[in-house]
Amino acid sequence: MKRREFGFLTGSSAMGWVMGGQGARANGTPGLGPGLTAFGSEIAGNKAGTIPAYTGGLTGIPDGMTWDPTKTLPPDFFAQDKMLYQVDADNMAQYAHLLSDGLQELIKKTGFEVRVYPTRRTAAYPQFVLDNIAKNITRAKLDPQGGRLGFSGGFCGIPFPIPDISDPYNAGVQLVYNHETRWAGTYVHNNTGSFVVQGGRAPALASAGPSNFYFPYYDPNMDPQNYDGLLYKVQNVSTGPATTIGDEFVQWYYINSLQTPVKTWQVLAGQGRVRRAPDVQYDTPSSYVDGVANYDEYNGFNGAANEYDWKLLGKRGMLIPYNNNKIYSARVEQIFTPKFPNPDYIRWELHRCWVVEATLHPGERNVMARRRLYIDEDIWQIGIIDTWDANGVPYHHNFSVNANFPNLPGTLYQDNYVFNLQTGDYCNMQGNFADAAYARPWIFKPVSQSVFDPQTIAATAAY
Repeated sequence: MKRREFGFLTGSSAMGWVMGGQGARANGTPGLGPGLTAFGSEIAGNKAGTIPAYTGGLTGIPDGMTWDPTKTLPPDFFAQDKMLYQVDADNMAQYAHLLSDGLQELIKKTGFEVRVYPTRRTAAYPQFVLDNIAKNITRAKLDPQGGRLGFSGGFCGIPFPIPDISDPYNAGVQLVYNHETRWAGTYVHNNTGSFVVQGGRAPALASAGPSNFYFPYYDPNMDPQNYDGLLYKVQNVSTGPATTIGDEFVQWYYINSLQTPVKTWQVLAGQGRVRRAPDVQYDTPSSYVDGVANYDEYNGFNGAANEYDWKLLGKRGMLIPYNNNKIYSARVEQIFTPKFPNPDYIRWELHRCWVVEATLHPGERNVMARRRLYIDEDIWQIGIIDTWDANGVPYHHNFSVNANFPNLPGTLYQDNYVFNLQTGDYCNMQGNFADAAYARPWIFKPVSQSVFDPQTIAATAAY
């Protein structure tokens, strides 16, 4: 393919609402309205030229590059880009309007640096996803008893590509559901590792192993009329640390996880007995990262939305991690420094983000009393989420990194890093690195449904 030209300019600017303009085509499908792509983002760039117009995304390997997706993780397709500027403790005030509160806290407390590169709008979707996004405009509905309780009708695409901005609370929770149902393929097989850094010590392996994912929500062979609300199934076998080798779990996750809670089955090595796992939602500390982060912090946020009232605050240009394939070239020892992941391997870009604030609904509880989410308009992934405790003190800062898979196509979530701003500890949730154990390619081919059957895992477990 020929490389798509984006026409970058240096500098930065905050963005407000930018609608209007002429309709255009994205991935072969007409936009959803004047000035909108087929997946709901704004086609136009910003006035300063620091955010380019959308021109189709990354759907092939750029000229001069080679890559066999069956053998390796994708390379850094934009390694030739030069850094535009760096944000650190000395110049942070100059760029404060582009930084979340939690990111500013992280910079001040640890010396973290943000390396900013030209913005590349690489989002891309298969045609069947774009077709269904258009259909979801009329068929996806929030729960009539309250949007935080769930939604129905969406299938095979973002359910609310044009949020109802006339009601900030409806729009806020719609954006959360867009994030939770973002495009991630129909089948994915990968091999990841999660590490924790506590007290400035060397990174400790918290969990690792191969996983199989199946997303019925994105299965074009399913009949949407008979879709039962199952968002994904995942099966994982533990390869570390040593005390967990051979453990296995299967999880079924639903789009309305309040009405249909997450179902998790696990078998421990040497026991051969399948058990239903306890609650793996909300603010339960995750055993897969030694409790440094909670289950509802995976992917930025995941799980039932009922604990919060979600309010759309607007849309603005923000610095978020983007096009982070470079991480795949780093070994674990290179990434995890005593206070933060190595800034040399994290690419930041200026993107328009929907800003959503979550406050606890009366009568609900969560250790995160308030959250603020920054959701990228193109891939619908939370780029950054900040949280505060019940005393209003900054608690966790959480940023997500994504990677380009033009063979799918898509720019997909690959990992997130969670920082406890009060203790200085941090972790990643499920990453790939250059070490052989975590460098296996992502495979998007179907696997047998039997691997997601809880009755199967006991037969395959180690005794």
